[in-house]
This record gives sequence, C-alpha cells and structure tokens, in this order.
Amino acid sequence: MTEPLTKLFAHLMLLGITALSPLFKAEAQSFDIQHLPDTTYLSASTLEYKIEHKDTTLEATLRSHRDLYADAPGIFTFRGSPRRDMPYSGRLDSVPSKIEMVWMFRTDYDSRETDYGVWGGGSGWTGQPVYVEWSDSLLDMQRSTSKALTESFSSREIIVGSLCGNVYFIDYESGRASRRAYVGKNPIKGSVSLDPRLNGNLYIGQGIPSEGAIGAEVFNLFDHKRISYFGRDAQAWRRWGAYDASAIVLDNLVIRPSENGTIYKLSSERDGVKTISQMRYRRPGKGAPGIESSPVVYKNYLYTADNHGNVLCTNINTMKPVWCFDNMDDIDATMILAEEECGVVLYVGSELDKRGASGYCYFTKLNALTGELIWQNKIKCRKLGGGEKPKDGGMFSTPLLGKGNCEGLLFTNICGMGSSDIGTFVAISRSTGEIVYQTRLSYYAWSSPVALYTPDERMYIFTGDVTGIAYLIDAESGRIIFKKKLANNFESSPVVVDNSVVVGSRGREIYRFRIL
Repeated sequence: MTEPLTKLFAHLMLLGITALSPLFKAEAQSFDIQHLPDTTYLSASTLEYKIEHKDTTLEATLRSHRDLYADAPGIFTFRGSPRRDMPYSGRLDSVPSKIEMVWMFRTDYDSRETDYGVWGGGSGWTGQPVYVEWSDSLLDMQRSTSKALTESFSSREIIVGSLCGNVYFIDYESGRASRRAYVGKNPIKGSVSLDPRLNGNLYIGQGIPSEGAIGAEVFNLFDHKRISYFGRDAQAWRRWGAYDASAIVLDNLVIRPSENGTIYKLSSERDGVKTISQMRYRRPGKGAPGIESSPVVYKNYLYTADNHGNVLCTNINTMKPVWCFDNMDDIDATMILAEEECGVVLYVGSELDKRGASGYCYFTKLNALTGELIWQNKIKCRKLGGGEKPKDGGMFSTPLLGKGNCEGLLFTNICGMGSSDIGTFVAISRSTGEIVYQTRLSYYAWSSPVALYTPDERMYIFTGDVTGIAYLIDAESGRIIFKKKLANNFESSPVVVDNSVVVGSRGREIYRFRIL
C-alpha cells in the first residue's frame, strides 16, 4: 500500500469508518494482517517432521485472522470458537434451583460387535452438538431445494453425530427430526463441525471401525450428500486413522488433525475438498503420536496436543513447528487459549495414562507464543475401576473460563481425584494455578462444563457425570444447587442456548434440559 493510502486508511479507522470500496478493501487487507513470526524455538528443533505440499495451485496462506465463528449464527464447532473458550453462555432470569427435561430425541442403536465392543447410539465423548439459527434466506433456499427436510424443519436446529454412526438433525423447539438423518457406517465419537462460511459443509470424524476403514467425511446439508471421504493415509506414520478432533475453518483454510499422526491443511468448498498440505511429526526414536483433542488457533499459530503429551505450536502458513512442550502424559482434553494481562496463554491438562496406576494430572499454563511454562499444578489422581483394564484418571473435560463474579477462575472435572470412580469438580486460579475449591461428584466426569449467568452476572455451571447425573453448581462457592440422575451416561459435552442445555447420553438419547 502506498504511503498516502496508508495514512488515509489509518485516519478512517480512527473515525470508525470501515465501509470501504472493494478495491480499497483488497489493499487494506494485505496491510491489516500481521502474521506471527515464522520461528522455530529450541523446544521444537529436535522434532522429526515432514511437510508435504499436495496442491501448490491452492492458496496456502491465511489472508485474514478474523474469527469466522464470532459472526456465525450459533455454535458451529467444539466449544464454539478457534480458541475453544466457549464464548457462548446461557442466560437466567434469576438464581436457578432445578433442571427439567424439555424433550428427548432417540437415535438408532448399533448392536454390531467390534474389536472395541458394542457402541450403541446416543452420543459419547466428546459428542458436542452444533446449534444453528438459519436466516430467512437460508430457510427459504433449503425449503425450495432440499428433499431431506421434514415438516419440523425451522430456524433453530441441532446437529449431532452419534455412536451409531449417523448424524441427526433436530428441531431445537420441538425435539423432532428436522431433516432426514445422514446414515454413516462407523461410530462417531468426536464433535461434528459446521462451516461458518454457511456453505452447508459439515465436518464429521469417524472414531471406531465397525464397517470398513475409518476416516474423515464432509457432508453437505444443502445437497444432503457426502461430498468428501478421506480414508486410510498410506503415508501416515501411525496406522490408527480416527478423527475425534473437531475441524476448524480459518479464512480460506480448514484444519483437521488426525490420530494417524498428521495435521491436514485443506481447501473446502461446497463441491468438494482438496488437500493443500500436511505435516507429520514425532520425537526421534518414538512412534508418531495421535491427536484426539481439537485444534486451537491464535492468528496464524495452530496448537495441538497428543497422546504422547506433546503440546505443539505450528505455523499454519508454513506448517513448520514453532515450539513444543512436554506435558508428561496423554492429552485428550482440548486446550483453551486466552488473552490476559501477562500475554496470550494456553491452559492444558493431561490424563493419568502412561505413568502408572496413580500419579498426577499435569494442569499447565503456557505462554502461547513461545511455549514457556508459566505455572504447572500436579494434581494427584489415580486410575479408576482396577482390574486388568482400569480407566484412565485425570482430565478429559475441556476447562471453562470464569466471567462475571468468577473472573480470574477456570473450572474443570478431574477423574480419580480421591477414592476410586469418584470425580471432582474444581475451580482453579488463573493467576497461580492453585485449586480454589473442589466439589466432590458422585462419579467421574468426562463431560465439559458450561456456564449460565443471571442479570447481575453471577455464574452458574451445568455439568454431568458418566452415570447420567446432572449437576447445577454455584460457580463462586462450588455448592451443588441441584443434582439428579437424568440419563444413562453423560460423556458428551453440552451446548447452552438461552436457559437450556442440549446434551447427548450414551445409549440412544439426546436431551434438551431447561435450567429454572
């Protein structure tokens, strides 16, 4: 941009004028975007990695850092944004006292025996639904072109992947099917993700092989057909090809990490998907790790965590590693990113998986730009159930940032923090990492907590455990306000809309609960 244009642009921005001509917008775009540096810190320099550029005709560099999900009409990906910080919260008229069911939707049930058991239906970990509010124009378009819609299709829709392999579409108000289900072949464990560019693309990850190989799918809602399937990658450094991570859309790109040890950068349009480039990595002398947690993004930096305990920062534009931090054990819970007075930070927690029957959940705060440790809380925990195959302890739920009267705190569920099979809901200081309080649950919990606020910004939290008990908690004190068994097993993470929570259960059920 020339110097006069630069000065004019800066002056217009100071005046709050953003309605520029298309030509000026194109020039301003290149001026406005400031990529984080293409740096490799010492912590990542020892990694073995391979970058493959598959289609050099496609744009591989971010043209904008704008958060597309902030403008999306709903909750389109796991935890609602590229930061996975759940910016959406419920609203309450007054202090809540109970939870009641509004509707229950039943999925199919897959009774086929796999090498990993029978998966049934409903939804499991992480299993968060998508919530979308269709505009009048998109409502009219779909009604005029789609033959998959039911008479219950309306402006507010829930979309959820099921352990039976299907994706279901549910009218938010009535709980009835809003369109014909997409019938898949393999169980879906992760959270589906809807493209915020509103092209109709839904990103689905298969989690368990039941009928043939597993892979990544893209289904277009407007055409009601699968437009892409990516199965086994013969070049992958790890053979397990599940996709539990929730895909993220950034400007012109889609990022999909896999449990095969590869991060894929894609171009996705309504008519198909193409691979731009991919990056595989591992530590020397070790096998490639798999990525189950969902990717986090800040500007052009991508953050992933894997089952070897690596927290990896990658430059999206070049696909080169920036830094890597060893968080000691398997990481399945998705990280969250926040901008604080001390800078841009990541919060990440591990399981107790590879380090014995008892040990620690490593809950860690990192400088997101450099990978430097800010603090680490070693939370003592144990594996659950005993026997030959005990369940892992530690953290499976994604933390929740506090706001309102709980500014400065974050909240999560820890498995095995205490006696066997017991879960603990904890509040942690964001500045020190110390546990402020802990609330004992009846059983352990994988589901991620969600927040609701009263008009005076007092924070209340909904969470569920693996026996189907739902909890309503005063976030400031940790006091359980309401507790009741409402389902079979809440492994899935919920979305919160108005004063309602939509969440799936293992078995066959998807629920909408109202907080009163």
